[in-house]
Amino acid sequence: MKEAMPVLTAGAGLHETLALLTSQLRPDANHKEDMVFLKDVFSERSLGYLMKIHEKLRQYERQSPTPVLHSASSLAENVAEELQTGPMSTEEKELLHLLTSPHLKAVLSVHDTVAQKNFDPVLPPLPDDFEDELDEESVKIVRLVKNKEPLGATIRRDEATGAVIVARIMRGGAADRSGLVHVGDELREVNGVSVIHKRPDEISQLLSQSQGSITLKIIPAIKEEDRLRESKVYMRALFDYTPLEDKATPCQEAGLPFKRGDILQVVTQDDPTWWQAKRVGDSNLRAGLIPSKQFQERRLAYRMKMGTLPNPKSPKKPASEGCDKEDCDCEGYFNGQYIAGLRRSFRLSRKDRQGSSGEDSEIGETDFLTYEEVTRYQHRSGERPRLVVLIGSLGARINELKQRVIAENPHRYAVAVPHTTRPKKPHEKDGVEYHFVTKQQFDADALNNKFIEHGEYKENQYGTSIEAIRSVQAKNKMCIVDVQPEALKRLRTGEFKPYVIFVKPRIPESRRRRSAATSPGGGEHGRLTDEDLQEMRQSAVQINQQYGHLVDRVLIKEDSASACAELRGILERLERDSFWVPLSWMRT
Repeated sequence: MKEAMPVLTAGAGLHETLALLTSQLRPDANHKEDMVFLKDVFSERSLGYLMKIHEKLRQYERQSPTPVLHSASSLAENVAEELQTGPMSTEEKELLHLLTSPHLKAVLSVHDTVAQKNFDPVLPPLPDDFEDELDEESVKIVRLVKNKEPLGATIRRDEATGAVIVARIMRGGAADRSGLVHVGDELREVNGVSVIHKRPDEISQLLSQSQGSITLKIIPAIKEEDRLRESKVYMRALFDYTPLEDKATPCQEAGLPFKRGDILQVVTQDDPTWWQAKRVGDSNLRAGLIPSKQFQERRLAYRMKMGTLPNPKSPKKPASEGCDKEDCDCEGYFNGQYIAGLRRSFRLSRKDRQGSSGEDSEIGETDFLTYEEVTRYQHRSGERPRLVVLIGSLGARINELKQRVIAENPHRYAVAVPHTTRPKKPHEKDGVEYHFVTKQQFDADALNNKFIEHGEYKENQYGTSIEAIRSVQAKNKMCIVDVQPEALKRLRTGEFKPYVIFVKPRIPESRRRRSAATSPGGGEHGRLTDEDLQEMRQSAVQINQQYGHLVDRVLIKEDSASACAELRGILERLERDSFWVPLSWMRT
C-alpha cells in the first residue's frame, strides 16, 4: 500500500514546510549521495532558526505595526539631560549610561528614521480622458505622494495675470522631496479640479485635504530656480514666536513655532522677509517659515515708534546680598579655609546699595532681540578654560554657592582677585585677598574701563578687573565670577567664551506651604515676609525678561548642597561636552 503524502495547511510556515520536505526525502540508489546531502542541509539547525525568524518577521509585517512615537532620540536626550541636573542613584546612573551609549543612540536614530518615513502607495494610472488645455510641451503633470503631512508649498495670486503661482517650497516637505515642483510654477489643476477661479484659501484647503496620491497640472516657470543646497546656518532664537498669532505670515500653517533659546537651522534665506528653518533636534523633517532678522527688526522698530514695545531698561537693578555685620571678617573664608578673592559682595543689600557700574554695557533700546548666529564649540586640550559667570536674583546667595564649589577643588576652580581701596588688614597679602590700590589708581582704572564692574561699600571702592580673570585662566584654572547682569555684555567675547548660569531660589508658591519655610538660600536668615517673597519673584522675572537671552543655564536653588552638586556637574560637562556659542566668538 502506497503511503499518502501529508498535506500542508494554508497557514503552514516556512520552517514547517522545510521539516515536511525533509521527512519526505527517501534513499535512492541512483542519487544516494545527493539525497543524503539535501537531508543534511535541510536538517541543519541554523537553517531552521532562520526560517522561524523569517516567519516571525512576516507575521510582524502583516500586523502593520505603527510606532508609538516618532522622536525616540530626542526623548532619550531630554531624559539624559534631566538625569544630569542633580544627584543620581545607582539605577539612574545605569539608565544614563544606557541612554548615552553609541549603540542605543544609533538604534533610536534608526527607529525614528523608519517611524517618520512615508511609505509610498501604488500610484494609479492617469485617466485616459485627462484633458490638456495647453500644448504638451508647455504643461507638466506631476504625481506626488502625500499622506497626512502638508504638501510643503505656499501659493500666491499674480496681481497682473490672476494666475496661481507657487510662492515657495518648504525644505523637507513632500513637494521638495519630489523635486518636481519649483518656485514660479503656475498651478492649473489639483486632482482634475481647476483652480483658476478659486481663492488661495480654497486652493490651500483642496491641497491639504488630498491624501495619498495627488495630481497637479502645472505650467513650469520659464526660468526654474536652481535648487539650493541645504544651508548650514544656525541661529539661536532670542524671542518666542507663535505663527498662529502672526497676521503677517504668508501661511500660518507653514510657520515654525519656537521658544527663546531654541537652536534653528536656517535652510534658506532666499526670501528676504521669510526664512525657512528647522529646529535642531526636532523630529519634523519639513522646514517651516520664520520671520527674517531684518523683517523682525523692522517690526520691532515700528512697535517702538508706535510706543507698543516695552522699555527694556529697568528702573532699578537687582542686587546680591551683602554681609549685615558691622565688623565682618568673613571675606575669603569658607569652613575655616581661605580662598583668594572670596569676599562678601560689594553689590550691596537693597537697603544700603548705592549702585554699581555697568551703565556703559547696558543693553541699549535699539538692540533688538531677534537671532544670534551660533556654531558648535568644544573645549580642546591646551585652550584656556571657559569663563563661568553666575548671575542671581534676590535670595540666590550665589557668592556662597561659588565659595562651596571652589573650596571643594581649589586647584581646578578659582575666582578673580578683586581690587579695593580699603586698608589692608594685618593678616592680608597684596594680590592674595585683594589687590590693594589707592583711590586715585582705582579711579584711573575705572576711567580706562579696566573693571567689568565696580562699586562702593562703606566708603571703600571694590572692583573686578579683566586682568584678574586673565590671570586665573593663565594658570589653566576655570575662573568663576558672580556679577551683576549688566556686566554680561562686557564679558561676552571670544576671549572668555563665558557660560552664563542664572541662579534663582525656589520660592514657596502658597501661604500654607510657606508657613514653615525659611530662606530659600538655606534658612540662615529666618522666616521670610510676603514683601520679601514678592521682591524675590520680581527680581527673578526682571532678570529673565531683560537678560534671559544671554543665559545658557538656569539653576533652581532648592538648598545649598543640591545646588552645589548641580553646579559642579555643569562645570565638569563644560570641559567634556560641546555647546552652541556665538559664531562671532570663533572668528576672533
